[in-house]
Amino acid sequence: LTETEVEHLFRIINMLRDRGCGIIYISHKMDEILRISDDITVMRDGTWVATEPASEMTMDRIIKLMVGRELTNQFPPKTNTPGEVALEVEHLTAQYSLLKDVSFNVRKGEIVGLAGLDGSGRTETLENIFGIATRHSGTIRLHGKEMKNRNARESIRNGFALLTEERRATGIFGILNIRENTVISSLKKHLRMGFWLDEKSMKKDTQWSIDAMHTKTPTQETKIRSLSGGNQQKVILGRWLLTEPEVLLLDEPTRGIDVGAKYEIYQLIIDLANKGKCVIVVSSEMPELLGICDRILVMSGGRLAGEVNASETTQEEIMTHAAKYV
Repeated sequence: LTETEVEHLFRIINMLRDRGCGIIYISHKMDEILRISDDITVMRDGTWVATEPASEMTMDRIIKLMVGRELTNQFPPKTNTPGEVALEVEHLTAQYSLLKDVSFNVRKGEIVGLAGLDGSGRTETLENIFGIATRHSGTIRLHGKEMKNRNARESIRNGFALLTEERRATGIFGILNIRENTVISSLKKHLRMGFWLDEKSMKKDTQWSIDAMHTKTPTQETKIRSLSGGNQQKVILGRWLLTEPEVLLLDEPTRGIDVGAKYEIYQLIIDLANKGKCVIVVSSEMPELLGICDRILVMSGGRLAGEVNASETTQEEIMTHAAKYV
């Protein structure tokens, strides 16, 4: 929701409260919880941790109860060092959306954020680069070589990976287990004699993903829909890493994830940049973009409205760019 819509929601909640309704409000946004709650209950790993009056709670206290330890910094230290330009996007224009004439580049080992209001063209930019939205015109080059990326299969083959915005709708296969969700984008490497899938090979890759992503799951056979949002996201990230991509397109990678899992996802993103990957992150949370990105590109009305250095800009400057073509 936009800030205006959130305010409207809170007015409705307060009105219902004043009528005598009891309300249970679930959110990963600490400021919202502290603002509208009378009492706060914290859950962790499926169990009750504590219930305390909101007036006696602080953000640090909530985070400690959620994570089970002190979390002194919201974001890990940025240790990546961007190198030469690896990805070039020139005059990208969509066929059936407002995206028009978007040009930018990403350096090897760089984390670039895409900011903007809802409907500004952030998601459309990633989908056109990855080839799951119809592109009208534009050129995509990786290490100087033009990439057509006409569909998802071709994009994966060219070294691109897309983590979609709606995890449950377009990211996971809810009825399948962890192993099946992990290897589904890299099945070719597990084929034997052209048609037989090597179970041992798939188990090995799945275990690597679980260990590398620190995924909390009872077994590889556990249905992915039974995991928390953060662990589902880790499975999807592991899935894409097994395709050995050069470019990672991450659309709202921490949406609906608790603060502890967010920190782990941030660390994974920085680790990927340290390995020389090009990472583009779309996020509606400006503190997140400021905390993990090197540069931030701001979209407005389907066009690129501005570019800022994440370490030198402010939320106000980003919002000014975001409103440019509205």
